[in-house]
This record gives sequence, structure tokens and C-alpha cells, in this order.
Amino acid sequence: MKKYLLLLMSAAMFQLQPVKAQDVHLSQFYETPLMRNPALAGIFTGDVRVQIAYRNQWQSLGVPFQTSIVSGEYKMPVGRADDFLTLGINSFYDVAGSSRLKTFQLMPAVNFHKSLDAERNRYLSLGFMGGVVQRSFNAKDLTFDNQYSSSRGYDPSAPTGEIFSGMKRTFADMAVGMSFNSNIGEIGNFYVGASLWHFNKPTERFINEEIQLSPKWQGNAGIRVMISDVVRLSSEFNYVKQGAYTEIIGGGIVSYIFNDMTDAPEGLNHIAVGLGAMLRVGDALVPVVQLEYNSFNVGFSYDLNYSKLMTASQGRGGFELTMSWKAFVNSERSSLDAARCPRF
Repeated sequence: MKKYLLLLMSAAMFQLQPVKAQDVHLSQFYETPLMRNPALAGIFTGDVRVQIAYRNQWQSLGVPFQTSIVSGEYKMPVGRADDFLTLGINSFYDVAGSSRLKTFQLMPAVNFHKSLDAERNRYLSLGFMGGVVQRSFNAKDLTFDNQYSSSRGYDPSAPTGEIFSGMKRTFADMAVGMSFNSNIGEIGNFYVGASLWHFNKPTERFINEEIQLSPKWQGNAGIRVMISDVVRLSSEFNYVKQGAYTEIIGGGIVSYIFNDMTDAPEGLNHIAVGLGAMLRVGDALVPVVQLEYNSFNVGFSYDLNYSKLMTASQGRGGFELTMSWKAFVNSERSSLDAARCPRF
């Protein structure tokens, strides 16, 4: 029973993905850069960005998995204003399964952007994150073999026969990453990056046997180009490798940009409506709707599950809601005129 319990809790910790375990993931992954790569902090139009994301998964299976994420970034020029430094912080709160396994993470981030040319069009970034993770669960809604008998069936008052070393654990976690971003003439921008998570090999345990988080590698890429004066194509890609688990997700959003509405800086002065889709290979097709109003961006997506859980889930995976706000700081330390890119 103890081995079964360990497997069950490991699966809950990593979002009950079929067969292999993994960290929390999102379908609108491009809206949570600090969950992907610390070197993606600050790669946006503006000096300040605040992002919020909420995901509700597997509601159709009875006990939903709920994830909430809040992050913030502040970017400022350093040196001769050719280079930049971004300070950020990312937090998420996740509740999973019948055990109500709760995960809270708080991870400050720092990212240095080095200019590679005099035109300030190309940047190489090195980022680092480090913080704390706390996990806890409630065993009162779990059932165990010792509580079943051939004569009485299930007896919730019967002893479980399990001894937990604790129901709350806290450990340190770290991540490091690099990225490169540049413009594509006058029509767009792109970025590529890679990151390594859990390189400090954190461990935790709720019973006598320890669970070690496998190091996680991520590859990131994105491109944004103007197809015409009013039509923009954004394409995003993310690759995850953690232990035996591999995840590939990517897709694109086509946005129609209406006339500029304010005198705000370029990139923060329009209304746009976007439609698109992401594909998580072997798992789900994800239609996406995106609305932009000047400095605000709202995204909505829904997972159409086609994995081995399709029969049980009836194709219903989960929905996500994301919101973000970007702005330039009215000061001499603003990046408004200091760089031509990134413009995401």
C-alpha cells in the first residue's frame, strides 16, 4: 500500500499526466514566461509587466486541478543604457486531486540583457531564479486498503495502517536560463531560449521514501511578425523534458489590429482581437481567443483532450484565463527609447 500511495501522491504532485510525471503546465504558456525560463523576464514592450493566470483542469473527472499564477517584472537600463536588467517575481498556487495536495511557490528572478550591436536590436540574456516551494496535503478524503474488508466493505473509521512523516514540506528550488532575441527587419521580432530547472535536486517526502524532483529542461521560441498593416501573426513553441516525460506544445495566433486609439508608446496603443490554437502533442488541441486594449491583454483557452483520458474526460480538459498589463515608467530610467527590441 505504501508504494501505491507514493505513486498516487507523485502523480497528484505533477498534475496526473498519463504514464509520466511532470511539473505544472499551462496551455497559454507564452503568457507565463517566468514558468518557462528566467531569461525570458523582461522580453516585452514596456518597463513593467504584471501577469495573472488561472487554470481549471479535469473538472469533468470529479475533482478539478486548479492552478493560479501571479508574476511581475521591472526592466531598467544599466550602464550606458545599451544593456538592461530585469527584476521579477513569480508565484503559483496549485491544488490537486482528492488529497487536496497544495503547492505554493515563490521565486524571485533576475535577468541581465546584454546588447550585441550598436543598433540595440540584438540581445543575449542570462537569467536566474531561486526561491521556496511548500507542499501539503489532507489525508482525510483518501481511502486505504486497511479500511476495506470482505465482511464490512469500506469502513472510514478503521485505522489506515499508514504512518506519514508529515503533511507539509518546504524546500528550496532554483532555475537558470539563457535567451537570444532580435528583430526581423522592420516587420517583427523573434526569440529563442533554453532553461534548466531543479538543478539543485530538491527532495521531499511525506512517508519514509523520499521523492526527488528530476531536473527539467525547457526549450523556448517565439516569433511575431506583421503580415500587413493591420494583421499580425504570433507563433510560440515550448519543449519540456523532465525525466522520462516529454512535452511539445506550439501554435499561433492571428490578430487584427484596429486603429491606434491613444498617444501611448508604440506597441501599447491599439485595440486588437486574436484567434488561434495551440497543440500539445499527444494530449490536447487548444483554441485560443485573445483581446488587447492598449496596455491590457486578456486571453481565454480551452483544452480539447484527445489523449488516453479522452473516454473518461469526454474530450474536456480544462480552461485557462490569463490577464496582463504592461506600461512604460515615466522616468529617465525607462527603456522606451533605449532599445528597438524586444517588441513582444
